[in-house]
Amino acid sequence: MAEVTLTPKGEIGIMVEAEVITPDTFAGKSASEIGDLLVWQGPKELPLSDFFNVKDDGGKTPEETSIVIGGDVSRVKRIGNGMTAGKITINGSAGMHVGSEMSGGEITVKGDANSWAGMEMKGGLLHITGNAKDHAGCAYRGSWHGMTGGRLVIDGDADSQVGGGMSGGEIEVLGSVQNFCGIRQNGGLIVIRGDAVRGVGAEMNGGTIVVGGSITNFLAGFEQVGSESDLAFGSVSCPGEFLKFSGDNAIVAWTKGTLYASKNANEGL
Repeated sequence: MAEVTLTPKGEIGIMVEAEVITPDTFAGKSASEIGDLLVWQGPKELPLSDFFNVKDDGGKTPEETSIVIGGDVSRVKRIGNGMTAGKITINGSAGMHVGSEMSGGEITVKGDANSWAGMEMKGGLLHITGNAKDHAGCAYRGSWHGMTGGRLVIDGDADSQVGGGMSGGEIEVLGSVQNFCGIRQNGGLIVIRGDAVRGVGAEMNGGTIVVGGSITNFLAGFEQVGSESDLAFGSVSCPGEFLKFSGDNAIVAWTKGTLYASKNANEGL
């Protein structure tokens, strides 16, 4: 696999919109041609080489192209936007919309990710080794459909509205989440290994949420329908005892969303 290395040249003031940083775009291009690709910074279109040193050429196809970003790019938005194949490794934190609308390939962020990571993902793997801000795996504003496929893994914590509008795919957060995780979820799987604050599963009408820790403010629209132990969803396992709920019945009576909450961590439910 051909490896293209991007090294940030220095601090970035106004955020850069760089959806061109994908294996799909880099494939078949020389290092010079990659450097000439245009990105937006405010009202100006500027070459990628204004912000990065580019080393080595892309592969013949996206599948044969790997991109390694050697440093913090928290001021660079839309890296991996819409990518279909190949690999991106970010050796630092990433800006907003990393992996948005990706349908294949693999992105690894060796740091934190800003808001909208994996927005409306369709496939592929997005792995964030640090924390993620709001709207990870979520539908964009005005849309009802978030992730439809793929897998999003966050090793740390995530903020609010993880998986909002999710219709398919998998989200796994090894840490804790804030508010309204799985809001309007209608399919797919969300697993939270840690705690959740409030609004888990609000307005959900399908899909599955598992919370391995405590839920601070539990919604009244969920009805307990039993309990289960040692859950398994394909390759994702959730050991322990869980209370099983159906809801959110406060919105419509025919909802079929399933929420599992750790029995030991939620004795008051």
